[in-house]
Amino acid sequence: MDRITINYLVERIPTEAAAYEFMERLRWPEKPVCPHCGSINDHYFLRPANGTSRKTRTGNVSERRVWKCKDCRRQFSVLTGTIFHGSKVSLRTWLFVVVEMCANRNGIAAREIERKYGVHPKTAWFMAHRIREAMANRNPSLLVGTIVADETWVGPEKGRMNRKTRARNPKALKTPVVALIDAESGEVRAKVVADVTRANLRQAIAENVEEERSTLWTDESPVYIALGRTFALHNTVVHRQEMYVNRFTGASTNKAENFFSQLKRSIDGTHHHVSREHLDRYVGEFAFRHSTHKMPDTARVHQLMSQTAGRRLSYKRVTQS
Repeated sequence: MDRITINYLVERIPTEAAAYEFMERLRWPEKPVCPHCGSINDHYFLRPANGTSRKTRTGNVSERRVWKCKDCRRQFSVLTGTIFHGSKVSLRTWLFVVVEMCANRNGIAAREIERKYGVHPKTAWFMAHRIREAMANRNPSLLVGTIVADETWVGPEKGRMNRKTRARNPKALKTPVVALIDAESGEVRAKVVADVTRANLRQAIAENVEEERSTLWTDESPVYIALGRTFALHNTVVHRQEMYVNRFTGASTNKAENFFSQLKRSIDGTHHHVSREHLDRYVGEFAFRHSTHKMPDTARVHQLMSQTAGRRLSYKRVTQS
């Protein structure tokens, strides 16, 4: 497996046609798969008259590589049905941005994408959200083992928050985020919740953890007392007395706090401000990178590309979320 870096992409994909061939090798290492019917028969490649490009109905020249399915007789490309489908941004630019978002631990701001690749600010913002849509774990299996659970508050949001309000309720304008982390593999399941209540935490745990076969590690927060009874074992760490690790059981919430620390530093330093409406996608982005932190960047790119199918995201859906 060749190491995928920015320099590698510059050398290997000098044209849009080369970008399509590169993408086909990423998504279809053996043979093309029809996105319409799932067939893997030997499909027809519709070769352009001049070998590399064809004229579109509007008179423009396109280097898109088009295939035709032998079974359903429909045309498709490597972008059909993916997060790249229907985008007017060149595939070369998409690949560069994907590699940067996979490799950069702090993420990449939309304004930086705009400056580097010469796209409109709204286009850069939408591209980043499409990639975050692919990073989201849509069909997670239940975690089993030692699970670290913790919560934090991200913010504050823009708005009125004077010194008296902050002193009276420092979490008033912040958004709660809950994280469940497999202590062995480091896989993260994190999501934005309306509030840190027993019902919300119960739902998050039920969706992600096989409780009867797992051990729960939490801090001393009372909200976890009832939740811990459904686990095989529940160990706590009392921060006021034991600092970071329970010296008798080894329980600790350090893994969750490390994840939250990276999330907050990156939001403050890279993105500067994230609204409550879109925070869940940013949380999913950092959960994806944290869960794959043991992978080299190339393997992480391959992992992301395997999740791009069926993740089409419209601009209207993003702006109205």
